[in-house]
Amino acid sequence: MAARGHVQDPNDRRLRPIYDYLDNGNNKMAIQQADKLLKKHKDLHCAKVLKAIGLQRTGKQDEAFSLAQEVATLEPTDDNSLQALTILYREMHRPELVTKLYEAAVKKVPLSEEYHSHLFMAYARVGEYKKMQQAGMALYKTVPKNPYYFWSVMSLVMQAISAQDEKLAQTMFLPLAERMVEKMVKEEKIEAEAEVQLYFMILERLGKCVEALDMVRGPLGEKLTSELRSRENKCMMMYQRLQLWPECNALSYKLLLKNPDDWQFYLSYFDSLFHLMDMSWSPPNEGKHCVEGPVQTTVAEAVKFVVDRMEEEDKKESRPLRGPYMACLELIHRLRQRGCPDEQELGDPLELMLQFFGKFGDKPCCITDLKIYLHLLPPEQHTQFKNRLGELVPLGEVGEDGFGFPGDTKALQRHLCVCQLSRVLGLQHALDTEGKLCLITELKAHYHYGLQFGKSCLKTELQFSDTYCLMVAHVYIDLWTETGDENMLWQCLGVLEEGLSFSPSNAQFKLLLLLLFCRLGAFQPVVDLYSSLDAKHVQHDTIGYLLTRYAGSLGQFAAASQSYNFSLRFFHSNQKDTSEYIIQAYKYGAFEKIPEFIAFRTRLNQSLHFAQVRTERMLLDLYTEADITSSLEESVKAMGLCPEEDDIPWDNMRDNRDLTVLFSWDPKDRELTEEHRRLSLQEELVWLKVRSLTLRLLASLALLGHAPSSRNSDKANENGVSAKSSTLQTLLSQLDLTLQTAAQITEKQTQCSFLGPPSSRLATALSSGSCHCQASALRLSLTLQELEATGLDDSSELQTQICNSFKSLTGQLQELLSRCKGEMLEMKDSRLMTQPSLLETLVFFVETVCVVLWVASYSASVLRPLKSSLQKKKKKKKDSSTAMPVVLSGFQEWTGSLQGVVTQALDHVKGQEASLTALKLAALTLGVGQAQTQEECGFTRAAMDKVQNSYLGSLQELGDLLRKRADSLKSLKF
Repeated sequence: MAARGHVQDPNDRRLRPIYDYLDNGNNKMAIQQADKLLKKHKDLHCAKVLKAIGLQRTGKQDEAFSLAQEVATLEPTDDNSLQALTILYREMHRPELVTKLYEAAVKKVPLSEEYHSHLFMAYARVGEYKKMQQAGMALYKTVPKNPYYFWSVMSLVMQAISAQDEKLAQTMFLPLAERMVEKMVKEEKIEAEAEVQLYFMILERLGKCVEALDMVRGPLGEKLTSELRSRENKCMMMYQRLQLWPECNALSYKLLLKNPDDWQFYLSYFDSLFHLMDMSWSPPNEGKHCVEGPVQTTVAEAVKFVVDRMEEEDKKESRPLRGPYMACLELIHRLRQRGCPDEQELGDPLELMLQFFGKFGDKPCCITDLKIYLHLLPPEQHTQFKNRLGELVPLGEVGEDGFGFPGDTKALQRHLCVCQLSRVLGLQHALDTEGKLCLITELKAHYHYGLQFGKSCLKTELQFSDTYCLMVAHVYIDLWTETGDENMLWQCLGVLEEGLSFSPSNAQFKLLLLLLFCRLGAFQPVVDLYSSLDAKHVQHDTIGYLLTRYAGSLGQFAAASQSYNFSLRFFHSNQKDTSEYIIQAYKYGAFEKIPEFIAFRTRLNQSLHFAQVRTERMLLDLYTEADITSSLEESVKAMGLCPEEDDIPWDNMRDNRDLTVLFSWDPKDRELTEEHRRLSLQEELVWLKVRSLTLRLLASLALLGHAPSSRNSDKANENGVSAKSSTLQTLLSQLDLTLQTAAQITEKQTQCSFLGPPSSRLATALSSGSCHCQASALRLSLTLQELEATGLDDSSELQTQICNSFKSLTGQLQELLSRCKGEMLEMKDSRLMTQPSLLETLVFFVETVCVVLWVASYSASVLRPLKSSLQKKKKKKKDSSTAMPVVLSGFQEWTGSLQGVVTQALDHVKGQEASLTALKLAALTLGVGQAQTQEECGFTRAAMDKVQNSYLGSLQELGDLLRKRADSLKSLKF
């Protein structure tokens, strides 16, 4: 609650203690204080609303809402009540009710500027653009201030942007907005830059580029001052849209003379130059070339221009700018693309890159600048280039270990750059195993030596030599992927753990450790690593996949739940936060930002990651809670799940993952390609489809009518059971089709590099048989419904079919369990080996057991009434000799065999726990010596301990869940 300023109103003094209690989070005292005040002043509406806020915050939503509505129906006009109700409705996520409040207030106090503006902002929160337009104009008529007029104009633009019909936007909304602004221009009432920006936005969206250009170049354009070169940038944009290449070229040339380091203008200069050459454009014989000045139309002029810029930089006593030198390489690249021989006039790319390294090699940006142009060097020059670069690095004398070290941080950065470039050129990848191990020794020596330069660094600062450590990890990963030697992975973990001890804020160390632990099946250490990254806002969407991909699949259910909450909290606050950004943009006239905020909100709502996390979170809650703390039906209702509705925007799904978040210096042929991205997205979407359908099928199962329907009666359709079973049938058909698609995808899936996107759980789900077993179980519920409708007397074939399904399901579960057998962690020849796939398969087994038991529970609910009606008939006939129907005896056998499978699984988990606990990692000889020092061995052992403890934690949670499921099984016998 915001602190309130001095107001004469005596009620303010009375309300002050309630505000203070609410501010301090003491909601119960706030309620008590409000009750006291209301006894004395029954008509003090604000006290009633403040009490409602206290009730809302203590979880009494219904009571709070009815109290608020009592006040709202009185249509209050006092500021205190209105603001308190606004706060309450926002906390209830009911912003639409705020609009009704202020609509009533404006009717009662039509000349209030404050209430009109609050009404406008209330409409903005819910995106009512038409009403915003009307409210803006009403406000302008009440208080004729420019910003209010332009709020109305912007609301018209927003109607155009959000319109489903593009024709309507172009013929009605935007032209009307244009006329409204033109009226102000003619009356010379344009005051602020924001108003000019809005006029430009309207003209641009209407495609009136000539008018927009004239406006920017005219007197109105003089108001564009808030951003550096704002006017020139807008002119350039319009020249490019209108393909006015002479003007584009001349303006770029002119701006580069003023600032030879502005990269975007080099690109527009080269683009326009080659367009002019293709058009065979020549300047007029007399007069100016164009409104922007002289135009350059030949390669010779461009070469001279770039060379002149470089020479000017060479003459400078101060540090030169990078732009001209990079422009020279860019021009060579473009001339080469066109097969133009003039590139030779610019010089040899190798010499130019050496020159660039000489000037900028001590800057971290040197590697990213040169990396773009390495393709200009033929492969036979790669080794020569690396050796020549090495000559430019000042290293000290070679010591006993055979290495010379840099004397300062600048020399260290140069040496680092050479190492990075040799990796990008593929020279490190070309080394054999022995060569890579020698390289690791060298990089480690440089890393440890470089730590002395960072002794005074704060914990939040990175060490100067961190990149050596990261590169060592990458070479270890190369060795592991090539040789399959898991020892390389353990040493890699040790190196990164050591790096993190010296540089606790290094995000790259954390991200790579996170990925490695997850690949080894250890989720326990990952949660803390991700928390320490302190991911902010949109990062929960862009890098959250690294955590949530493995959250549910490694058996750490509590940690998984926490991980999903990390992400979901951000997505749920997005709607509210974005509304506030939009309101601030209106207030401060940042109109061009409003469509960006709307697009940002849409991008997050349509995020693949959001859909995945939401689905996985609900499934996890069902697996860990349903039929343990509450019934499946109650759990589904609490989640608000409706099986008929699919709220995932499949056609507009956005892949917002940042797949390049991990540093990589791999050569071009090993980089992540667009095809890799496409296949990864395709796989993720199919897996999401499988999970979403599974969730909706479980919801259908929960909502199936449990009351037995009368045979051959029309009531079957009336009570909705038939409709529910048809939903189940439809969803099962969709699941079958999706599983067919999934099988095709996993067959042709290409392997990405280790640092590429992690593969989904799809392949393991299919190979383990988990998906098909779950589908078979859910299909059984349909057959049971058929039996419920037919009855026991006329259904011998159906009963046999059901009994066969019972046996088949037990067999499938048994087979799935057999795929979990094996040691997750074991020592072989004094080396530690892992099989994380066994853990993933075990998690799938537990999930499948949950699904089968829910179907078994449904079976019991169908068979119990049939059995009791059979017993009644027997009593009437006094016939005890009738044999028990096949389906009833079959069900009893089935529950017994399910109990057996779960017991076997629990024995397996106990066995795994025992063998893991017995594993003495301290006995491992990790090879102290040249490969690893005693200290490094300590870090490697610590990583091994983390993996061992994580496995034990996973097995414990899986065992606990299986025991709870075994208990729920006992209640199914009848």
